[in-house]
Amino acid sequence: MAESLLPKLTVAATARGDATSSGTPLIEINQLSLYYGAARALKAISLSVQERVVTAFIGPSGCGKSTLLRCVNRMNDLIDTVRIEGGIKIGGHDIYNADVDVIELRKRVGMVFQKSNPFPKSIYENVAYGLRLHGTTKKSEVDAVVEQSLRSAALWDEVKDRQHSSALGLSGGQQQRLCIARAIAIKPEIILMDEPASALDPIATARIEDLIMELKKDFTIIIVTHNMQQAARMSDFTAFFYLGELVEFDTTTKIFTNPAQKRTEDYVTGRFG
Repeated sequence: MAESLLPKLTVAATARGDATSSGTPLIEINQLSLYYGAARALKAISLSVQERVVTAFIGPSGCGKSTLLRCVNRMNDLIDTVRIEGGIKIGGHDIYNADVDVIELRKRVGMVFQKSNPFPKSIYENVAYGLRLHGTTKKSEVDAVVEQSLRSAALWDEVKDRQHSSALGLSGGQQQRLCIARAIAIKPEIILMDEPASALDPIATARIEDLIMELKKDFTIIIVTHNMQQAARMSDFTAFFYLGELVEFDTTTKIFTNPAQKRTEDYVTGRFG
């Protein structure tokens, strides 16, 4: 295992939650291209993400938004045919440097997937699992973090009396909030969300959206969504992708009310995609 761990990722110079902040970005993606074998899926993507804001990646299916999301915690490393050019810096540190401990990176950069994927364990053990994996074993400490994580995920009141019941008995929306609790238990600085509400009904979706708006007080969040209204409601910044290219990246207000590119306007107004 590489000896060098990532430094603290948080960039103190950035105003928290301020979409107009011009402080040092937390995430810097520079001329990033990704290939599956000979096929180029991402084409020289460059953008910066500020700290403690919600950034939405939008675009038609197959445009590269989920692929780019997975580059931020190197999930694409698990695919044998993937080759990457360019780079990503988090907190000024190149995450593709050979010295980076990928396990430490994924601790700092959590992931919530499209389909909720609770472990076939109790609600409590789902949240405690990552803590124990990273060395927290004292029961009182684990108990405290499990409770705080479930509270942060707006789930504690619903499950506090059945923490030791199977997580698989929860509803779809509850399972997704449990997965968010599991992700935040190990205290990442960044949370990546790949269409976290796409399989949920409108009420459960609203709960997830409210939760994300609350979580951005403490975390930097990037969300992939195909739902234009969701992106407009939740995000501070929006990036529009098409066929592996970044067409436009700006404040969400600008993207949805006065985009600079006609392709962006056509997409957000429903003319294509």
